[in-house]
Amino acid sequence: MTVKSCEKLEKSRVALTIETSAEEFEAAVNKAYLKMRGKINVPGFRVGKAPRKIIEKMYGAEVFYEEAVNILLPDAYEDAVKEKELNVVGYPEVELESCTKDGVVFKCTVAVYPEVKLGQYKGLEAPKAEVKVTAADVTARLKEMADRNSRLVSVERAVKKGDTADIDFEGFDNGVPFDGGKGENFDLEIGSGSFVPGFEDQLIGMKAGEEKDIDITFPENYTPELAGKPVVFHVKVNEVKVKEVPAMDDEFAKDVSEFDTLKDLKADIKKKLTTERTEAAQRAFEDVLMAKVAESIEAEIPTEMVELQAAQMTEGFKQQLASQGIPFDQYLKMTNTTEADFTKQAYGPAEQQVKMDLAVRAIIDAEKLDATDDEVEAEMKNVADKYGMDLDTVKKYLRPEEVKEQVIREKVIKVVADSAKAVAPAEEKAELEAEGEIVEKKPAKKAAKKSADKAEEAEGEEKPAKKTAKKSTKKDAE
Repeated sequence: MTVKSCEKLEKSRVALTIETSAEEFEAAVNKAYLKMRGKINVPGFRVGKAPRKIIEKMYGAEVFYEEAVNILLPDAYEDAVKEKELNVVGYPEVELESCTKDGVVFKCTVAVYPEVKLGQYKGLEAPKAEVKVTAADVTARLKEMADRNSRLVSVERAVKKGDTADIDFEGFDNGVPFDGGKGENFDLEIGSGSFVPGFEDQLIGMKAGEEKDIDITFPENYTPELAGKPVVFHVKVNEVKVKEVPAMDDEFAKDVSEFDTLKDLKADIKKKLTTERTEAAQRAFEDVLMAKVAESIEAEIPTEMVELQAAQMTEGFKQQLASQGIPFDQYLKMTNTTEADFTKQAYGPAEQQVKMDLAVRAIIDAEKLDATDDEVEAEMKNVADKYGMDLDTVKKYLRPEEVKEQVIREKVIKVVADSAKAVAPAEEKAELEAEGEIVEKKPAKKAAKKSADKAEEAEGEEKPAKKTAKKSTKKDAE
């Protein structure tokens, strides 16, 4: 095999002209004969036993050429790519230029990984929200915990909004039951919007043991079989239940946590909320920075890279639906679209992801970033600790090269974020300006809120965490 030429084209494409020798082609033709002889009938010979020369005499010398080219091309192409050290993307477009007993010449045009010119990736600026956790936030989290630990108790009265009704129901379309329209002892929270609009409201006022017919018209965007149709549901209320929420006191704290007092539980909730919001603010800050880095690169991105990424996104979405028990074709039917349209809609996000990946790779090269075996091991241990799994179990599911790639990617983000400047988000800045303050005057803001701080401290809330968050923001801004 000889590479006659390697021509760079626009949009990060390369045209390889490859030539094989007469000896290489002859070997490929013989392989084609051995592969095809069992399918060729020759009078006087059993199937598969006719000599090559006899077959060529009957059908022409070129009878095995097409198959020989198919045999020859893959290896010749791979060898040419290796020789020219090309980082190819996708599959090549192949054009056969000549094919004789003296050899084959073919042209392969293929996309390659583009050359990337980095823009600014250090000293960038991005908004970063100030972390605040109020007494109301803590109370809201407590209520969520109380709701999760609530229980339903039966009551002897009519259904009200917010109650849970145990019902039997069956739907009829022109007097005929329809698929999926029947249920027994179904717990329906009134006002949850779980059923078709209008259904739940018509249960209000019914008592246990009562039955009635409910007229419903399905929405136009419902399943095609029932979309826009008026139907009748026959409903029986078996039981009316209300949610009994536990009182939020020290006993509640003992039941739902490792703490003995509600005050200690509140302090822990505030600490966790602060950590969650701090991490979320940092991730959002980093996302904006990396998006800026991605947009600033200069590269001729081949269409194949975007198409491949879009296809991967589509496949990922299919798997996500499958994990929820929803077939992809059913989703397409519900959304009135096709797989081709769906993938096409993914091109925008796919292009952004490709730019991000190119930017990350360029920074890795520029900063000469790598990850040691110890760092990979530590990351696997972090995953194990986070999900409460055994380290050996984690290693069965995570490939070291994938973990290494993630560790290096985190280093890239750190390079960008550590050199960046954090500023107040637009809405936060507008709020400060409306109050006659700017970011640099935060100490005055603290003084103005001193009485409010004391009020929250009286309720078991601690202010140092809030002040520390403000100081960090100011330091970032500087």
